[in-house]
Amino acid sequence: MAKKKLETQPLFTESDWTFESMGIVYEAIQDIALNDLSLDVYPNQIEIISSEQMLDAYSSIGLPLMYQHWSFGKRFVRDETMYRKGMTGLAYEIVINSNPCISYNMEENTMALQTLVMAHAAFGHNHFFKNNYLFKQWTDADGILDYISFAKNFIMKCEERYGFQAVEDLLDAAHSLMSHGVFRYRRPPRPTKEELEAMRRMRESHEEKQSQLDIWMESMLNPSPEERELNRRERVDRQSKMNLPEENLLYFFEKNSPVLEPWQQEILRIVRSLAQYLYPQKQTKVMNEGCATFVHYYIINRLHDQGLITDGAFMEMLHSHTNVVMQPDFDDPRFSGINPYTLGFNMMMDIKRICEDPTDEDREWFPDFAGSDDWRSVLKHAWANYRDESFIQQFLSPHLMRKMKLFVITDDSKKDELEVTEIHSSRHYKKLRQTLANSYDITNYEANIQVMDADLKGDRILKLRHGVHNGILLEDKSRDEVLKYVKYLWGYDVTLDGHDQETDQHLYSASTIEEKVEPGSKKKS
Repeated sequence: MAKKKLETQPLFTESDWTFESMGIVYEAIQDIALNDLSLDVYPNQIEIISSEQMLDAYSSIGLPLMYQHWSFGKRFVRDETMYRKGMTGLAYEIVINSNPCISYNMEENTMALQTLVMAHAAFGHNHFFKNNYLFKQWTDADGILDYISFAKNFIMKCEERYGFQAVEDLLDAAHSLMSHGVFRYRRPPRPTKEELEAMRRMRESHEEKQSQLDIWMESMLNPSPEERELNRRERVDRQSKMNLPEENLLYFFEKNSPVLEPWQQEILRIVRSLAQYLYPQKQTKVMNEGCATFVHYYIINRLHDQGLITDGAFMEMLHSHTNVVMQPDFDDPRFSGINPYTLGFNMMMDIKRICEDPTDEDREWFPDFAGSDDWRSVLKHAWANYRDESFIQQFLSPHLMRKMKLFVITDDSKKDELEVTEIHSSRHYKKLRQTLANSYDITNYEANIQVMDADLKGDRILKLRHGVHNGILLEDKSRDEVLKYVKYLWGYDVTLDGHDQETDQHLYSASTIEEKVEPGSKKKS
């Protein structure tokens, strides 16, 4: 009896934390996470840091041992100023996708918050990092810490040898293209002869769709049919050798730039490797935070049910939890879109409800798992095999659409007024869900720019193509500034042509080629 009474005593009663009390709580959390939820996690490394260190981690995109760059300092000054003025708070923690999984907890946290944070990061995020297919496919949790250490030391040595300004200029150019320095799809295996022939025919078909400028130039030069065929075959051949089109611009420059030295190529490799490491996080914000929030909510409730945390500590945790998942209404001044914590957590809780207590509507929409009672397996399957877009498409229920009062506002440039096109009703559920899912598809808000051609034996002009989606063009000023960085990395002039992805209609052209003015003529304004 004495042993049973001891086991039901609270793990802590004081507000202040100690390393000893955190260790005791960690073991209780781990027992629930591994033996109840059956989570699969990396070994944990939990570190306590100050607010200044947390701000420093903010500025270096959440990674330790980061190399130096002025943009990180700019972020630090901005975040520190807003924090000191009380305009924003700091995260309770930052967690790194590594093995061991490193969690940085704020030293200002109370013991109750440290409990919440350990459940959230050390087990929720940790499980998601280790098991989601995007992270398994694109990141190396075992090697990332060593690679970051190498990157920092390598860049420091480059600054000493080649000069701080030369390294900073290169990093400026590389960072401007960081979102275009990733492979969005795994590299295909070596193609068969049949596939090579199919690709050759596809390239030939694409080459027939020349811009009006190319047609005009050919007509002015008036080459013979034999010369045109020879030029076409040379173009197809060099595109094949350079694996064009290429979506990863930093990779292309690293391998093909005529002007970059080996140390510069290595720095490009560092920047694109970090971009690739962060790429899955951009596609799983709702799922990642939803998983971690669900895990911490389940664990703190289990701890409270077992009498291992006091009512006061439990209420403090619920207060923080409620703040995290609070969703301002669309007409609230604080509204800035759908809170990923809110949507993710609500969907995880809704899946649990559908498994345990489904309605007829749930059974119609989710026949595979409604009423199965095995919500743990359903959640772990979802966490492992989906990203935000596909997760919403597959698991957002009519019940939750009504609960969150979701609706769609369409902003048609051809109309004078906004229009509510979908609401949470039976006629609109599927389209509303699809519209919400589309908003998490990164192809809808990241420009699709690819290298199409570069004649290294000729004028060496780099030809880029922007596949315009939904008529969304690049902003002129930022586009032209980034093209300057592209020219810096390539070493020669660059052209960019925008084509509608659906119709292939040419929409715009931009280049770094300066207009030449003949003596006695006037330059166009």
